[in-house]
Amino acid sequence: MIIDKEKVKKIAHLARLEFNDKDEATLIESMNKILDWMDKLNEVNTDDIEPIRHMSLEVNVLRDDSVGESVGHKEALLNAPHKDSDYFRVPKVLE
Repeated sequence: MIIDKEKVKKIAHLARLEFNDKDEATLIESMNKILDWMDKLNEVNTDDIEPIRHMSLEVNVLRDDSVGESVGHKEALLNAPHKDSDYFRVPKVLE
C-alpha cells in the first residue's frame, strides 16, 4: 500500500486535521516509511511463535481486601470546617 495525497486528505478529514503542503509532504513520507517497515515485519516467519500476552513477566501484587473500621457520617462531619446538618459545605465552583 502506498499513501498518496488523496489518502492523506481523506485521513485528515476523518481525523479533523488541517495542515499545509509542506506538512502534507512530510506526513506522506513518514506514513510510507511506516508501511514499508510493516511490510518488512510481515516477511518474518512467525508460524511457531506463541503470541505475547504481556510485555513483562511481572505480576501485579495486590493486597487482600479486609473489612475494617470506617468513619461514620457524624464522625466525619465533626472535623469539617463548614458543615450543614448532614452535609459538608464547600465554596461554590460553578456559576
